[in-house]
Amino acid sequence: MTTHAIADKLLSKASQAFTNLTPEELVKHALENKEGVLNDTGALMADTGEFTGRSPKDKFCVVDTKTENTVWWGEVNQKFDSDKFEKLLNKVIDNFEGKKMYVRDAYACADPRYRLNLRVFNETAYHNLFCNNLFLRPTAEELKNFEPEWLIINAPSFKAVAAEDGTRQHNFTMIDFTRKIILIGGSAYTGEMKKGIFTVLNYILPQERNTLSMHCSANIGKNGDTAIFFGLSGTGKTTLSADPDRKLIGDDEHGWAEDSVFNFEGGCYAKCVDLTEEKEPQIFHAIKAGALLENTRFFPGTTTVDYSNISVTENTRAAYPLHHIDNIAIPSVGKAPENIFFLTADAFGVLPPISKLSVGQAMYSFISGYTAKVAGTEAGVTEPQATFSACFGRVFLPLHPGKYAEMLGEKLKANPNINVWLINTGWTGGAYGTGSRMKLSYTRAMITAALNGELNNVAYEAHPVFGYMMPTSCPNAPAELLNPRNTWADKSAYDAQANKLANMFVKNFEQYAAGVSKEILDAAPKATQNA
Repeated sequence: MTTHAIADKLLSKASQAFTNLTPEELVKHALENKEGVLNDTGALMADTGEFTGRSPKDKFCVVDTKTENTVWWGEVNQKFDSDKFEKLLNKVIDNFEGKKMYVRDAYACADPRYRLNLRVFNETAYHNLFCNNLFLRPTAEELKNFEPEWLIINAPSFKAVAAEDGTRQHNFTMIDFTRKIILIGGSAYTGEMKKGIFTVLNYILPQERNTLSMHCSANIGKNGDTAIFFGLSGTGKTTLSADPDRKLIGDDEHGWAEDSVFNFEGGCYAKCVDLTEEKEPQIFHAIKAGALLENTRFFPGTTTVDYSNISVTENTRAAYPLHHIDNIAIPSVGKAPENIFFLTADAFGVLPPISKLSVGQAMYSFISGYTAKVAGTEAGVTEPQATFSACFGRVFLPLHPGKYAEMLGEKLKANPNINVWLINTGWTGGAYGTGSRMKLSYTRAMITAALNGELNNVAYEAHPVFGYMMPTSCPNAPAELLNPRNTWADKSAYDAQANKLANMFVKNFEQYAAGVSKEILDAAPKATQNA
């Protein structure tokens, strides 16, 4: 079946199909359908049920002549038979029989040259509100002749029979790159739709449009300079990219074309755990009429959200359109970047608070995607744990990480004035438990100095193990912090810790070594083997 035939068949099944309703209309429907309640700011609050996060083990990609030799198959991208997908698709379509259906036309990619038109089919109004908030919204004029290229079919009530349908269990997210369909069943977690499209763009843009897809935030300075921030959870990506002196392009997913950096999305899907007005004022005030809250709880006897309440999940979320926050770039497009920041919260206390990377080091660090979890987060964990996620988004990569890293390297070589910085927002003076967390004010000062070009002409020294170039001075930051070894009382203990972390990098990288260039391999930290 063609995209149009599938869309028509879906519409024919529904008892009622509501197309492109306004946020106000969707909230009204959600309340009437008892899908959620309003909080005291007017935001809709809904529960996602059994699943309060993505289910990576239940994500599949259809294998066929298009994908067989292009997709990075394995743990991240699990194969699913094309014929089985066809049967499952028809089952899901039949599941809409006699039900209300909410349909939305939207698109991804704020740069019109890379636009990807989407049509979403939802069982619930609140899922459709999520899509309105997170994807880009066509104008009324654009909707008149809207032609979808990709379909998202979202059916939380449909439960697969694993033995019959070929799934692992009753829930699934499947991507068919040939039919151009994302098929979701058995899970009401809205983020599956957002990250499904991100995975699609991670496949299409690098291969077909010579554009690097990135899991990052981005902003623009007053002089029009673009900065990109990569970082895993807990590294400060959202906080550090929300700069009052710079306009936000976006907080999560972007493309880097030849002459532009552009947001894939039209909104934000922000974590809410322990949210306060003081800590995250932009997010706090964005949660108003038209926004969607997920899996949060009220203070008893009120409709005021208790953001510290994680009785349902720690992964409480708010989905809102970008225009709910101030100081945004309109449209969500900037020029090619001048500065790229890799953020890490190194709980081992080894990495410098700021350092400059060569092209090879940038590619190696990009594939590594390192941060560390602190001790005490799990029973029996007494020391920091290294966390690696290729390209800072491993679970969303349909291609080998080396492909994205090579594209990054090509862009850096074509634009030698781009600076790549590693920023450690973690520990100094020792590992977690001994040292102290880097002050946010110092981190901001270092990033500001990098953005303003104030580190262009200072002296640098090389880190003895990782090889990164460390500035010996930085405006508004103590010079004694810049070389991490100097902050440790026991220098031999630092050397041992640095070697230990370097070996973790090398060990992690073994899984990618066969698919990358010698230039990347040569940029590995110079660790001596553990005894």
